[in-house]
Amino acid sequence: MRIESAHRLRGPNRYLPRPVVTVRVELDELTERETTDHPGFTEALLAMLPGLAGHHCAGDRPGGFVKRLHGGTYFGHVAEHIALELSAMIGRDVTFGRTTLAGPAGCYDVVMECPRDEPPSSVVPRALIELAAGIVDTLIAGGEPEWQTELASIRAVHESERPGPSTEAIAAAARRREIPVERVGRLGLLRLGYGRHRRLVWAAMTDRTPAVGTDIVGDKQLTREFLAAAGIPVPTGQVAHSVQDAMGLLAELGAPLVVKPRKGRQGNHVYLDLCTPREITTAFAEASRDGDVLVERQFEGRDYRVLMVAGEVVAAAERRPAHVVGDGVHDIAALVELVNADPRRGEHHDRALTRLRLDAGALRLLAEQGRSPASVPAVGETVWLCANANLSTGGTSRDVTDEVHPDVAELCRRTVAAVGMDVAGIDLRLPDIAEPLEPTSADKPATAGVIEVNAAPGLRMHLSPSAGRARRVGTAIVDAMYPPGTPTRIPIVSVTGTNGKTTTTRLIAHLLGDDGRRVGVTTSDGVYIDGRLVHRADATGPASADMILGDPTVDIAVLETARGGIVRRGLGYEWSDVGVITNIEADHLGQDGISTIEDLVDVKSLVAERIRDGGALVLNADDADTVEIARRRPVRAAYKDQIWFGTDSDNPVITDHLRAGGRAFLAEGDRLVEATGPRREVLMHLADIPGSFDGKAPHAVANALAAVAAARALGVPAEVVAAKLRSFDPWTGNPGRSMLWNLDGVDLLVDYAHNAPGLAAMADTVAGIWDGAVAAVTFPGDRRDDLLEASARAVAEGFDRVVVYEDVDKRGRGAGETAALIRDTVAAHRPAVDCRVEPGMEEALPAAMALAQPGEVVLLTYEKLAPAVALLESLGATPVTAPRLFTFTPAVTEAIGRG
Repeated sequence: MRIESAHRLRGPNRYLPRPVVTVRVELDELTERETTDHPGFTEALLAMLPGLAGHHCAGDRPGGFVKRLHGGTYFGHVAEHIALELSAMIGRDVTFGRTTLAGPAGCYDVVMECPRDEPPSSVVPRALIELAAGIVDTLIAGGEPEWQTELASIRAVHESERPGPSTEAIAAAARRREIPVERVGRLGLLRLGYGRHRRLVWAAMTDRTPAVGTDIVGDKQLTREFLAAAGIPVPTGQVAHSVQDAMGLLAELGAPLVVKPRKGRQGNHVYLDLCTPREITTAFAEASRDGDVLVERQFEGRDYRVLMVAGEVVAAAERRPAHVVGDGVHDIAALVELVNADPRRGEHHDRALTRLRLDAGALRLLAEQGRSPASVPAVGETVWLCANANLSTGGTSRDVTDEVHPDVAELCRRTVAAVGMDVAGIDLRLPDIAEPLEPTSADKPATAGVIEVNAAPGLRMHLSPSAGRARRVGTAIVDAMYPPGTPTRIPIVSVTGTNGKTTTTRLIAHLLGDDGRRVGVTTSDGVYIDGRLVHRADATGPASADMILGDPTVDIAVLETARGGIVRRGLGYEWSDVGVITNIEADHLGQDGISTIEDLVDVKSLVAERIRDGGALVLNADDADTVEIARRRPVRAAYKDQIWFGTDSDNPVITDHLRAGGRAFLAEGDRLVEATGPRREVLMHLADIPGSFDGKAPHAVANALAAVAAARALGVPAEVVAAKLRSFDPWTGNPGRSMLWNLDGVDLLVDYAHNAPGLAAMADTVAGIWDGAVAAVTFPGDRRDDLLEASARAVAEGFDRVVVYEDVDKRGRGAGETAALIRDTVAAHRPAVDCRVEPGMEEALPAAMALAQPGEVVLLTYEKLAPAVALLESLGATPVTAPRLFTFTPAVTEAIGRG
């Protein structure tokens, strides 16, 4: 078995509403071989991975996969289930898998679910499937796979990539409220919400955590001074710049002392219970590695951590330092290993608890207790491994939220107010958190109170306390960022289809861009924000959608959503408010596993399925395959408003819909009409639609109908829609689509038409307006021969003079190959057509101009707009603006009248 490629679909996709990875697998010599062709394979596999016995298969009960193994199944399917089992063994909790034929026999796509917050660039899913394929190959060869070491390496990568408990809790809390969540790379940074409602949170630090407050609490001496000035009980102490300074503070303050870095974190190099010059000297040497050292009088009592969010206590925990409890049998080293076997313990912050370490500090503390790692403590005897109680040094916690005395709660409120923090962890040392506090006194140093304030506090001790109730602290943080009722999303319009989706997207954006609202748009030529091009690219996939949805200046998103992006990366959003499907035609077949029009319908229907409850689905009633989408079960099951549009007001789909009280947008006579049940409202005359050639271009009218339907679905008033549509300037708002130029009395119509339906639509348009037409056309070489032949026939039927040229990018074909196929097809389909081949656009356009007569039009199709415009300008062609359409020659005017 060979792994050819892997693609991660980060958004909703054809398989799941969650991320998946698709891995292309070639079975090679195992092609069309089944498990039953290899005696002993199934038994060896189940003996090695007994967990496979519980796997379902195709909706079957547990054990369904074993049944398939014994009955005979292909090895791509086997690799899928092995990968899922290996995933479970490393704690990667996914359950969905699917194996589909992806081409000729032996070529499969193995699809496997991915954790939502696994980095998109993670190598883990591919590595799991590669390991699964290796296991299959080895078992087939009669060997014993050596897979444990490799799986351990994959586990290590997975552990390093997974979000920490704090990040995980906040993400889960946001998702429970249906707030969009996007993890940024491998970081603990989350992007919540869309557009203008976007917020950022990094662990327990929000985008509104003040930088000044963070700097204050990051400096322990400054914090102590700030709080003391506010009348908050803090330890007496001072910065020591030398051991001599520390000795002076020992004499001044008296024992016991605490020595710690002034700007330390996570309990590193913090030393407690220091009473002698020798202890002070040793501790100072260690603590000074991190810079200045703070020496404080040690408070007596228990260690507590109180989590404050938005000025309120949301959780409190008593913390105990790292320790082991003797059993009278095991030595301390063995007890440490037993404690570390708890799956809740991990390295750093990736688990609820941190693994115990017998490091230099622990060995020193053991020595102070008269112990060593080889000592065997008595039954029930507690042996301390660390002086401080931080979870990051192996400590444990007990929830005491319900015990917090009102005096303590008020002290914590005053503390966070003093330093200006929205989320903070307050460390206290108190005799008992349930008891009232003594007020501070000018003539008596405090003996209990606040010892530190922490920005970005860890949430582990509250999420998974060693004892007591877990607290939903992630929910508290999310609720503070988004109080109930606060918007978290912006309106999203998703536009898909084969032809017309770029124009429709641009029209919708224009109709919605009013009253100061900033519209973010993705199209095939780039990303636009508030009408400005900010990123030039074919921007119709999820990465471009992410640019818009992650931009906090955007009020509304209009996303052109192409087939390629859906197939290769999934949708770039969770739910839309309005989905638009312009039409579905035979294009791009044979690419990305899409072989038939039914496959294409399956892909495009995802846009229809992922519309929120209460949203709207806008569909083309004139297109049979689009009508079919409305009948699909997942589309019908959703609570959405179906809105039809069409140029044929007698279409049974529309008449039946209106009879049932539905809404539709129609070309009725010479008017654009909004119909709801029996009621009709005229919005404008078709002749007033910009870019429609006086209403004579049916495809342009259809695009306008779709755009108007989408805008009305979002509640834009009818009169505003009509006025905005009239104001649309196709030259600036829709470049490259039906752009009219003139050169030496011959009109030049520049359009992106590149498939059979698009070319047929342009042929119908020019036939209804001009006396005659010449086509100078290019075709994308990456299309299947049958699709190119269909395009050639459309050109042959619509034009009697044709010049074919090839673009610079041949898209995988040899020079002249595409042009020859088009020329031969035109000749075979309609021999009377004068069809010529030129090497490039620079030769093709002049050749077409030479064939045209005054009063006629040359249709020029292109691959890239900029070179086409540059060529027209170099030849002296001039743009024809909208008023020019009403000053055609008499013959053209007569043609318009006939139309």
